[in-house]
Amino acid sequence: MTAFKSTQSFFASAALASAALLAGCASLHTVDTSVATFGSWPADAAPGTYAFDRLPSQEANPQRQQSLENAAAMALAGAGFKPAADGARPAVTIQIGARIERLEQSPWDDPFWWGGRRRLGFGPGYGPWGYGWGGFHHGLWGGGWPPQPDIYLREVALLIRDGATGKPLYETRASSDGYSDGGERLLAAMFDASMKDFPRANDKAHNVRVQVPIVPPALAPAPAASGPSA
Repeated sequence: MTAFKSTQSFFASAALASAALLAGCASLHTVDTSVATFGSWPADAAPGTYAFDRLPSQEANPQRQQSLENAAAMALAGAGFKPAADGARPAVTIQIGARIERLEQSPWDDPFWWGGRRRLGFGPGYGPWGYGWGGFHHGLWGGGWPPQPDIYLREVALLIRDGATGKPLYETRASSDGYSDGGERLLAAMFDASMKDFPRANDKAHNVRVQVPIVPPALAPAPAASGPSA
């Protein structure tokens, strides 16, 4: 009887572990972003055709800029925009940008845990086994926590202007952080999050959770180009 109960307990634990693993895998395909949007999209205007407007500094690195435009195009298509046909005047022009900043974690990022994670520098602090001094020094044995991974701060921005007048109509920004730069797929997800409020504006930073595309933006089917706008 004891062996039978142990077997039952083993399989129950295995089932719970499998469920947790599946939940963890699912979470790998989503990203939480902080989004803020600004402007006043005309109430009587529907999303129309667009063309990207590159700054001179962006023209200096056209390959990188093209990858950003590929990432943003999926979000724009989801909001109802279509790329203008070659030679046609677009209804709106769109400027985009992205930046990724790599930061080393501070030793005082989380001071609750025995004086913080000692990522940088030297100094005294309480460890789980006592008091120590020195870089990564905790406790009686002089051992310490392993170095923490660096943090990446990621941000994308998108500005929509009237194609005829150049007037700014809608601006949106999305930011997130994590332990890697995320690559093009993550930037595509962040552009997607940045357009989730469209056409509404909400200048209070709020969380938006979106799916990270499985296929890189460069390999995804391109939105069909439309004819000239009226």
